[in-house]
Amino acid sequence: MTSLPLHSWDLTRGEAVEVQQRLRNLVRLQPLARPVSAIAGADISYNKFSEIVYAGIVVLRLPDLQIVETAGVRSVAKFPYVPGLLSFREAPSLLEVWEKLKTKPDVLMLDGQGIAHPRRFGIACHVGVLLDLPTIGCAKSILVGKYGELGLEAGSRSPLVHRGEQVGVALRTKNKVSPVYVSPGHLIDLDSAIDLVLRSTTKYRLPEPTRQAHLLVNQLRVEGTVGEESQG
Repeated sequence: MTSLPLHSWDLTRGEAVEVQQRLRNLVRLQPLARPVSAIAGADISYNKFSEIVYAGIVVLRLPDLQIVETAGVRSVAKFPYVPGLLSFREAPSLLEVWEKLKTKPDVLMLDGQGIAHPRRFGIACHVGVLLDLPTIGCAKSILVGKYGELGLEAGSRSPLVHRGEQVGVALRTKNKVSPVYVSPGHLIDLDSAIDLVLRSTTKYRLPEPTRQAHLLVNQLRVEGTVGEESQG
């Protein structure tokens, strides 16, 4: 499974917005087509004021959450940091990592947004459409929307609403900890996304796929920084 060449990555900000508006029509939110036996997490890390990007994907087995495979790359971001357009900065590196994976997961969970996005096309939607793969956005902070009262117990959720439309949920993964913000990306519905986030959560706030991906890219960044310094 390789990414579909639906657009160039050499774009202006205005052109990137036009791509989002065009490709969001390809997003399909629907129940999962088959059971999930492997789930992956994807994340990006970079130093402030640097265009060097460290991208990683970790594949885990369900239900025991054992790590099956990890892959990462160090590359150069060619698009500026623009809120709402982060997928144009980050997705090329993640797609490069994807091509390195020997074990392709049934679902990919990204540290970012799905449809909880101003144009309903966050990085989880973008990568999902390009890979034709079920994807979930599981973010640590809100990009758009507001939510109401949320219970303190693990599993509590409250609709995340933007412009009168539910775009995701605030989800408490552990008792009395800050919620994560879950939104479907592509080829999955919200209930299935919530279920997989909870099934993938252990003793930490973040579900294991994105937590392990976060640990991986931070390790790559530290090792990369050390390597850069030793060469200087």
